[in-house]
Amino acid sequence: MSKQRRQFSAREKVAILRRHLVERVTVSALCEEHGLRPTVFYRWQQEFFENGSAAFERESTAEQRAMQRKIACLEAKLANKNEVLSELMEEHVKLKKELGEP
Repeated sequence: MSKQRRQFSAREKVAILRRHLVERVTVSALCEEHGLRPTVFYRWQQEFFENGSAAFERESTAEQRAMQRKIACLEAKLANKNEVLSELMEEHVKLKKELGEP
């Protein structure tokens, strides 16, 4: 019989880490309460501190969204130009055939 692994959401992980860091609940108590291994808890804590700066990078995400909008606009313009160019090339080939040019 193997135990089924429980998947914790990001919110649940933060709540568990918060209880340890803010409320000073011991790691062993949290692990026992949630059925965790201490190594899993400490891995979460490491990931939390390594990626914590992302919570304060709201400005860059706004810049990223603006850049994505600009890229989408430029891609649409490029697609439109490609369409026009292909129509012109099609007309050019048709005219060449009508005039009997190879």
